Amino acid sequence: MTYTPGSLEWLLDSDPALRWQVERDLAGAPRETWEATRARVATEGFGARLLALQDADGQWAGGAYFPTRSTPDATGPVGEDRQPWTATTWSLNSLREWGLDARALGRTAELLAENSRWEYDGLPYWGGEVDCCINAYTLANGAWLGVDVSALAEWFPAHRLPDGGWNCQWVEGSTRSSFHSTLNTLKGILSYEAATGGSDELRAARHAGEEYLLERRLLHRRSTGEPVGPWATHFAYPFRWVYSALNATDYFRAAALHEGVAPDARLSDAIDVIRAARRADGTWLQERRHGGQAWFEVDVPPGEPSKWLTLYATRVLDWWDRAV
Repeated sequence: MTYTPGSLEWLLDSDPALRWQVERDLAGAPRETWEATRARVATEGFGARLLALQDADGQWAGGAYFPTRSTPDATGPVGEDRQPWTATTWSLNSLREWGLDARALGRTAELLAENSRWEYDGLPYWGGEVDCCINAYTLANGAWLGVDVSALAEWFPAHRLPDGGWNCQWVEGSTRSSFHSTLNTLKGILSYEAATGGSDELRAARHAGEEYLLERRLLHRRSTGEPVGPWATHFAYPFRWVYSALNATDYFRAAALHEGVAPDARLSDAIDVIRAARRADGTWLQERRHGGQAWFEVDVPPGEPSKWLTLYATRVLDWWDRAV
């Protein structure tokens, strides 16, 4: 990737949660440099702020997936149709994705085992529940924190749908996979594999889920070839649970690097979408905001150049362009 003047410097002038990834993935910094920046996530900026909001019982906002207490200092709209992002699972997701050293969370894993229960049937936190996205987050977070979540890992092959992917609505009778659910599941399984080695059965399920998306070229309905939905080509950070071409290609980059394989040619349509969204100055705009309360903002409002999206998009294109 050819950077426009100042674009790399702009990216490096960031919170440690973002900067260490820019150093590692774009700037070619020595390992000791980006690791030193990554270590600062626990003590500075977004990571330190979110750690300070943790409850004494190990949770955030008193709940596993949804808050049980008010968070008057949080930002964003509130309403029945607005997913709140302040509870435990979403807070852990953020800290993990920002690169926090799990040791900074101390006894969090034990505290959650003792105190946190899912809103669905009051099930124990580390055992998961019935939603494949929630279970995927729990699988990834458990592996990160050193919890034995191997029993939860076995849940995913058993609940894969006949067309190859997953759907969080399977418990309501859905038999067709969802782009959103499949991607979230794949990300959780890959995180678990990277941390533990996984199993042949789980790896086969992950490959089948990848094939579900690749058969659709990450963007289209298999039956008609029509676009799967406008959400696939609009980019927003944080990604949350929402599928997009950028979210998906970043997963496929991580999976390919994990396995030491070349990019699949069927990613090309999604790559074209990402490349077309690049502005002349080498940045990508925040296109929308996923509604709901968050502890604090970590990116710019819609319509402004996003450092997070620019990091993700640039490293995906770098990876793709070096391989083709």
